[in-house]
Amino acid sequence: MEKVLVLLLLALAVAYAVPDPRGLIFNLEEGELCLNSAQCESKCCHRDTGLSLARCAPKSRESSECSAFSFYGIYYKCPCERGLTCEADKTIVGSITNTNFGVCLDAGRSRE
Repeated sequence: MEKVLVLLLLALAVAYAVPDPRGLIFNLEEGELCLNSAQCESKCCHRDTGLSLARCAPKSRESSECSAFSFYGIYYKCPCERGLTCEADKTIVGSITNTNFGVCLDAGRSRE
């Protein structure tokens, strides 16, 4: 048991000695594999299909497709950039199946 504790403390010391621990678990850059959006700098963990690997991706820009919210933390379409809103038909079934897609629009611009 003492040996395990010493190895654990040694591993923690090495982890803290790394000058830039970016990308080990959090603050992942675009293109890096992720399991949840909280791991990505952009806060968007994106996958193309249900069988593809999820990777960090940039948030959606104005007039591009977006997802309103995902319970799972992985998106088929990334949420909008700051200052934009995702205008989508939000349904409970769409939230569960991750298919509440819409378009990013400027929240401050008046709709005519």
